Amino acid sequence: MTGADPLTFYGAPMRARLLLGTARFPSPAILAEAIRAASCEIVTVSLRREAGGSRAGESFWSLVRETGVRVLPNTAGCRTAKEAIATAQMAREVFETDWIKLEVIGEEDTLQPDVFGLVEAAKALAADGFKVFPYTTDDLVVAEKLLDAGCALLMPWAAPIGSGRGLNNPFALRALRAHFPGVPLVVDAGLGAPSHAAAVMEMGYDAVLLNTAVSRAGDPVMMARAFAGAVEAGRLGYLAQPMTPRDMAEPSTPVIGRPFGAEPDKLRC
Repeated sequence: MTGADPLTFYGAPMRARLLLGTARFPSPAILAEAIRAASCEIVTVSLRREAGGSRAGESFWSLVRETGVRVLPNTAGCRTAKEAIATAQMAREVFETDWIKLEVIGEEDTLQPDVFGLVEAAKALAADGFKVFPYTTDDLVVAEKLLDAGCALLMPWAAPIGSGRGLNNPFALRALRAHFPGVPLVVDAGLGAPSHAAAVMEMGYDAVLLNTAVSRAGDPVMMARAFAGAVEAGRLGYLAQPMTPRDMAEPSTPVIGRPFGAEPDKLRC
């Protein structure tokens, strides 16, 4: 969406509010179709998938470039700040961009970010000229430290990566949005259904990043299209200012006085 509802990432204007990951699709052709169906402008790509100079990696990279989208390399799989920094530096050379989705994983079962390593790496990368997109938790203190480290946006999770659970902690997500009204917030990880995306967009989040929810769907292309519609609907719903919930019913067609033309005696049974 454009015009009266602008969105920028590090000064770059964005029309689409759906970002798409590129891992685990059934085939490169389906990935390309899903990118088009999602109408997205940004896709995330793991350097580790492209490393090594393999022909498969070159073919994949060519396919992504042909879609015309912007590439956001990530540091997926990194367990330490040092490893993430080195991966980001290599990604800048390979993909010729200073944008980086920063991941520093601290726990194996949930793939929860190591927030200490994340802040350390973010500070070093921002000082080195990177535009950092940090994959983080919904913790307010961590968010503040990432912004202080030089990040201009935040990418909090809704639930563990690939879980499809949706919004594990709606209260924390609302609090994050309320505390940082001027900071672009992108929900990253854990969404499984279009309704989940609509819900976070109705909270006022700026965008959504998906991968597994689309790539592992029965029909990834149709699911990409469904999420694109849900993200737009959620954003429009937020901008339209939904009604305040009430405890009691309120008739949508209120009755004022008596029915027209009725006489009191004739209304009795």
